[in-house]
Amino acid sequence: MSEMGYLSLYRSGELKRRAEELESRLASCDICPRECIVDRLRGKTGFCHSGALPIVASVCNHHGEEPPLSGTKGSGTVFFGNCNMRCVYCQNYQISQKRRRMRGKEMDIQTLARQLIYLQDELHCHNINFVSPSHFVPQIVRAVYEAVPMGLKIPLVYNTGGYDSLDTLKALDGIIDIYLPDIRYASGKIAEQFSQASDYVKHVRAGIKEMYRQVGNLIVDKKGIAIRGMIVRHLILPERLAGSEDSLTWLAKEISPEVGISIMAQYYPTHHAGRFSALSRMITKAEYSEVLALLEKLGMENGWIQEMSAPDSYQPGFEHEGHPFSPAATV
Repeated sequence: MSEMGYLSLYRSGELKRRAEELESRLASCDICPRECIVDRLRGKTGFCHSGALPIVASVCNHHGEEPPLSGTKGSGTVFFGNCNMRCVYCQNYQISQKRRRMRGKEMDIQTLARQLIYLQDELHCHNINFVSPSHFVPQIVRAVYEAVPMGLKIPLVYNTGGYDSLDTLKALDGIIDIYLPDIRYASGKIAEQFSQASDYVKHVRAGIKEMYRQVGNLIVDKKGIAIRGMIVRHLILPERLAGSEDSLTWLAKEISPEVGISIMAQYYPTHHAGRFSALSRMITKAEYSEVLALLEKLGMENGWIQEMSAPDSYQPGFEHEGHPFSPAATV
């Protein structure tokens, strides 16, 4: 495996410069599209309810990601707390939206850096996977900077809901090896109703274009483990609420029909989903088949498709100590 880009950025001093520049933006925070303009360095919080330190809900070797990410040894996953979206059906709601539970989960940067090394050297994970990173990019880059002299050398994954600032993504060029964005909606009205993000479509499409510019299509090593590139996730929602035809057609035409695509069938009505009749049920076989037929029509053959039984296996339990996907933790 060739050397990760962040290592050369570290040697040139560019990684430190980027970390400092991103951290300075926390004083009037514009890290994500919310642009709350609060001083997080002084403990003020905006939409994400997060200050200067990262909030880390769990660190584990995750075997439930796409095969090139999980491989045989797992993806070294850092689940961040809080979120810059408010998805009413969020499967990680225990850590993304219950901010009182996240109090006391703040982690200093040196400790986070050591956790990255733990995932690499003790658990032998294939990569470091930052989940829900959009509001903690400065802290992530600083932790990577601190972890390099400790020996960090494996690929970095940016696993995002897709609501990212274009300027922030540009600051990650050469640092992130693998982008794993969602494309959740094709309608701002629906994005506002279910995630409080009326401008989601504009930002997710601009972000995916930038991510693809940086890393291109997925590249794997001789063992099939991802080392660079992008995989776009799309969660099928009931009643066509995800705008699958619009979003997938856009991906095929504006990005590439060869882009890695991960179709997720794991939706189940959790958190506040039951308050909305359209979201109060699982997806149907017809809805599932419709998306698969669309992939074939668009010639999108590179990727993965979850089985309809996926909801039985993707119900994390963050209310317990330990691995959120262990039998004792899942709900």
